[in-house]
Amino acid sequence: MNNDLYVNMNVKIQRKFTWLRWIFVVCWLYAFLGVPDLYASYGNSPGEAGTVDPHLNAAEMKRGERLFYGLVYDRPDVPACVNCHNTMEIDTLNWNPSAYEIAAKYKDKSIADFQKAVMNPVTPTMQTVHARNYFTEEEIATVKGFLDHFAGEGLTPMKPVVTNAIIFGLLTIIIILALVDAFFTWRIKSKFVHLIVILVAIAIQVKLVSTAAIALGRSENYQPDQPIKFSHQIHVTENKIDCMYCHTTVEYSKSASIPSANICMNCHILVAEGTHSGRYEIDKLKKAYNDSVPIRWIQVHNLPDHVYFNHAQHVGVGQVDCAECHGNVGEMHIVKQQEDLSMGWCLECHRTREVQFVNNDFYTDYLELQEAIKKGEKDMVTVEDIGGTDCMKCHY
Repeated sequence: MNNDLYVNMNVKIQRKFTWLRWIFVVCWLYAFLGVPDLYASYGNSPGEAGTVDPHLNAAEMKRGERLFYGLVYDRPDVPACVNCHNTMEIDTLNWNPSAYEIAAKYKDKSIADFQKAVMNPVTPTMQTVHARNYFTEEEIATVKGFLDHFAGEGLTPMKPVVTNAIIFGLLTIIIILALVDAFFTWRIKSKFVHLIVILVAIAIQVKLVSTAAIALGRSENYQPDQPIKFSHQIHVTENKIDCMYCHTTVEYSKSASIPSANICMNCHILVAEGTHSGRYEIDKLKKAYNDSVPIRWIQVHNLPDHVYFNHAQHVGVGQVDCAECHGNVGEMHIVKQQEDLSMGWCLECHRTREVQFVNNDFYTDYLELQEAIKKGEKDMVTVEDIGGTDCMKCHY
């Protein structure tokens, strides 16, 4: 009996080692036979994103990548390109173009054009930074080869963070474990402990669900990257440009309007270089203008579809300053939604906001309120007095 058991165990062990051998063989074949296929995407084969010199081999392509990341041990004098040009998505402002932006711009251009941009930049800031980039022509070609391939891949996405959905799922598991132990396993003798754990977990879940439900349609602190790195701080605070110079319809239209490239070019036909970004971002503007292609700005302040809001009524008639709703935009490089723009936030303002009622032609039809003001029965009129808290004013 013991001998049969030994034989069975030996057979099982041999089977396991057989599987391990097959796994090792597959890995070996992938490592030594699959790598050339992987680097073949660097060439000009049909359907591939790259436009790389087909004469570049896998080793040269790898060297271009390592040069970009500053990982070449025999060239310690060359700073890493990735220090300024990120290859991953980031949540902070980088005035320099990302590796993907550079790759997309020069993908269809020659190595000579790329070399000129790297070795002889026109922007003084880039001249200072690139002064130490002693790349050879061969190394420039390998770096461009890496970037051409990178143009097809794009930036590496940011790693996901712990979300409320994950927390909700973990709490559900805790509730299930508490129920199983309470009725079946009995590892914890006190039922009171199970009850407390379950009630606390459910309470946290209810809080998570209610918070998420309340936040539907709101985007407080929303701060998207724009297609052109545009700083309100530089334009508004440093250069003293009035908001209404760019947002021309804010006083008489429902929308504040997004400035077209024509308005931008009023200044940038002369101003060719940015304070922080050099010429790269302004060149995007000029290209859009010359190609007659509208710039696809991303809207930051969004209201639900069932909400009506009119800028002219607030700015033109009510004389509300932009900063009261949008925050101090003059201090923002990237515009962020400062307030939650919830119904409660709007109603609180409407209940306390004094209307510029006297000598305002917009309110001449409010005869009862006009008479009350003349008789001294009211010393001020709020937005609530003229129907600002009526549901039909915003939802109709």
